[in-house]
Amino acid sequence: MRAGSLARLGHLLDVHSNIHESDVSNIDWNGFKDYVFKKYAESWGRTVYSYARKYVGLIDNPSMVETFSGSKKNAVLKSLVAFSKYYGFYQEFKKKIKDYGIKWSRSSSVDAFFRIMSNSNSDVLSWYKEALKILDGSQLSTYLKFVITSGLRKTEAINAFNLLTELTNNGKINEYYNKELKTLEHFKYPKLFFRNTKNVFISMIPQKMIMQIAQSDPVTYEMIRKRLHRKGLGVKISGLRDFYATFMVRHGLIKEEVDLLQGRIGKSIFVRHYWSPAIKELKQRVFKALQELKRTALS
Repeated sequence: MRAGSLARLGHLLDVHSNIHESDVSNIDWNGFKDYVFKKYAESWGRTVYSYARKYVGLIDNPSMVETFSGSKKNAVLKSLVAFSKYYGFYQEFKKKIKDYGIKWSRSSSVDAFFRIMSNSNSDVLSWYKEALKILDGSQLSTYLKFVITSGLRKTEAINAFNLLTELTNNGKINEYYNKELKTLEHFKYPKLFFRNTKNVFISMIPQKMIMQIAQSDPVTYEMIRKRLHRKGLGVKISGLRDFYATFMVRHGLIKEEVDLLQGRIGKSIFVRHYWSPAIKELKQRVFKALQELKRTALS
């Protein structure tokens, strides 16, 4: 069925209601699962796979997505888009969305304001210190320190952490960590760190932390989640990325430099064609800010 069209798929589905696995035949869910897990990060891949299975019945009539919240609406649409690309009828599905007048949800200035007001750095920092106590000097606490020091997304940090342990065991850590610039060069491993719009290119990390990671065992998100949940603490790893960005801007970096370190390359002509930061000079300011972050986060 891989070469099937939207019309052909519609005959296989009850297109007017949400359906479950037992109601659908001839859909290669295992193949689709492999596709999304190779294409996306693990956490997002799980979401895409789950929503595609649950809402595949909306392929022919996607109007029901308008009843979902903004974030869920976008997640369901993206999951169905991934499904349509896997089966080769993306252009048909794209037209279907347009014909039904469905618009992607966008964050408004009001949404942004309330996100800023609810995103308390002090709360994130309190969570971080409590999590470190629970993780108690293990490789999981080393991972958490790596996240707040790098500003990486949680999956990127896991990939970088585990890649460092692997390369250390193979005597190849210098292929990833540039000692002169004290920089992890993620761009050398595009399959791990380039994911559509979510990319990361470099991270400036103290060598002492790199050595701590090198002596650690690999980590997974589930290991961290389970350890924290057993002690009644939720997971706020994503908040550390926001904390890093805000902290670095307040301590000597400009927004474009933080964007560079977090994998955001702006679309402006200035950034894409003219702005060229002096990496060695940037490194000095990054490490100065990281010294202050270390005192703030561990005091």
